[in-house]
This record gives sequence, C-alpha cells and structure tokens, in this order.
Amino acid sequence: MHPRRMTTEALRDLNSLPGSERRNESSTKASLPKFTDSTDENLDKLQRKSSPPLASAPIKEEEIGNTVVEVVAEVEYIESEHLTDLENVDTCVSGLLAGLESKDWVVVCESLNNVRRLSIFHKEAMLDTLVNVISLVEKSLKNPRSAVCKTAIMTSEDIFKAYGDRIIDSIDPLIVQLLLKSSQDKRFVCEAAEKALVAMTTWISPTLLVPKMLPHLKHRNPRIRAKASMCFCRSVPRLGTEGIIAYGIDKLIQIAAAQLTDQLPESREAARTLLLELRVVYEKSPLLSTATAEPKAEATAEPKSEATAEESEQQQEMVTWESYCLSKLSRLNAQAVTRVTQSIVAKQGVSVDS
Repeated sequence: MHPRRMTTEALRDLNSLPGSERRNESSTKASLPKFTDSTDENLDKLQRKSSPPLASAPIKEEEIGNTVVEVVAEVEYIESEHLTDLENVDTCVSGLLAGLESKDWVVVCESLNNVRRLSIFHKEAMLDTLVNVISLVEKSLKNPRSAVCKTAIMTSEDIFKAYGDRIIDSIDPLIVQLLLKSSQDKRFVCEAAEKALVAMTTWISPTLLVPKMLPHLKHRNPRIRAKASMCFCRSVPRLGTEGIIAYGIDKLIQIAAAQLTDQLPESREAARTLLLELRVVYEKSPLLSTATAEPKAEATAEPKSEATAEESEQQQEMVTWESYCLSKLSRLNAQAVTRVTQSIVAKQGVSVDS
C-alpha cells in the first residue's frame, strides 16, 4: 500500500474513534496526574449571570486500573438566605470536625456549608465545638483552592451574624485572614471577604472590636492597613458619643490623623470620614468643647461689632476644634486635620444649600 494512503487511512481510523477513547489514549501518556482548579475571576464573572453560581468545576485525572478518567466536581456558592435546614442536626454536629479536617476539598466545602446551616438554624447546637470549628474555618481560609477559601469566607460571615460577641476571644485569626483575602487580586474572593468584614463590624460590639483592629492599622502591607482603616472607620461611630468620649476622643483623633498620610487612598478616605465624625461629636459635647472654649474666650474678649451672633458662634466652634487638635497633635498634623474637616463641612454645606 502506498505510504501516503496508509497515513490517510490511519488518521481516518483515529478520527473515527469515540472521543472518550481518544482522551483515554492521550491521558495514559501523562507521567503524573494533573489537578486543575478552573475557578478564577473570568469564570466568576460568567457565573454571576446564573443563580446560584457554581464555586468551581475543577477537573482532575484519576487512574482507575490502566485507564485515566476525568472527574468533574461542582460546589455551589449558596447565599445565606438560600440555605436549607439540616435533616439530622445531631449527626451533622458529630461529624462536623472530621468533615472540616478532610483531605477531600469537596467534603470540606460541604462541611463548611453545614457550619453555616448550624449557625443560621441551630446555633446553640454548635456552641460546645465553636472554638474548634472557628480554628478549622481559619485553616480553610488559608486553603489555596479558591472554592474552599470563598466558602470559608461565607462561613465566617454567617458565624459573625449568629454569634456576635460570643466569639470575640477567637476572632483574631479570622480578622487576619479576612484582611488578607480582602487585599488580594482575585476579585470574587476579595468581594466576599469585604462583605464578611462588613458583617463583622455590624454584628460585633465596637467596644470589643476597636481594640482588635488597632494592630492592623500599622501593618506593613498598605493594602491590609487600608482594609483595617475601613473597618475601624465603620466601628468607631457605633460607639456613640458617650462611647467615643469614654474611649478617648484624643486617642481616636491621633489614630485618624496618622491614617491621613497613608499610602493608599482608601486609608486616607476612611481617616477623613472618621475625623469628620469625631469633629461632630466634639462640637456637640459641652463637656469637651466648653473646656477648650473658655480660655479661648478670655483671650479674645474684644467685641466684634461687625459679626452677627451666628457667625461669631460658628467661628468660636471652628477655633475650639482647631485649638483642641493643636493641643493633641503636632502642628502639621493639627493643620492637616482641621483643613480636611473644614473642607468636608464646606462641601456638605454647599450640597445642602443647593
């Protein structure tokens, strides 16, 4: 037979093979099994169009006998409101820790979702093992597989909502990991972590959470500092006027002033927002503003006939805030703080008038 004809017929015979046989033939040539996690930002964008989205469709090749076959596993990202109750709570609780420690990532994701179900429907049933559960959730947050990591982030959010202040003694590792995940480049992981941090600042008392956030405001990674600043900015106003005064408005001003010169704009914006809140608290508190205003009034005792009473009051308030900042900060920082807060107030005044 002519060589060209043999080649053509051989190709025709190969093409006539079923697709699975061709894959098997090519797969057996691999020296090692390959594991691929196809979860990435592009896949996440496509999955947002469908509900509920799939966590991933990872493909791995497993050898069964002399044949290598492809195995596809899918895990759903289920929003909290779509989670259903457990059929057997006791069985779930008894096997929960083993499932979270499993080497099978699909089993880990299923166990994480069970933690979420217990947090929502049966939170008292998990109290005895909660410390261990949180430790294993933190371990899953470190998992390089995106599906496990994001499911663990969603689990953290539900734990914050369910247990609030009860987990304050175990929360430090979760804070660290969520700040890290909210600072990374994978958008779908970053967004989930930011949402969990919002839940944390919403459901945990600011008096307990604010001290926990302080060390992260000085983290060497500017992106982590920025996320921590945003959490800090959300938590401090929840202290209320009395809580802010009790904590020390001077300490809070110093912290916010330091963030004004930080590297990333998120940190600076959070600092500006917080300083405006602190100024409002300061000026509405007679205990604070009067103590500074009295010596100022003695130094400017000359009458101002051209100024109205309202203008004089506004000017006195502005001087009082400025003098207080000067007494607690360096001159440069005090000028920066008063300049920022005055510009924000001016912009808000224009928007209100218009």
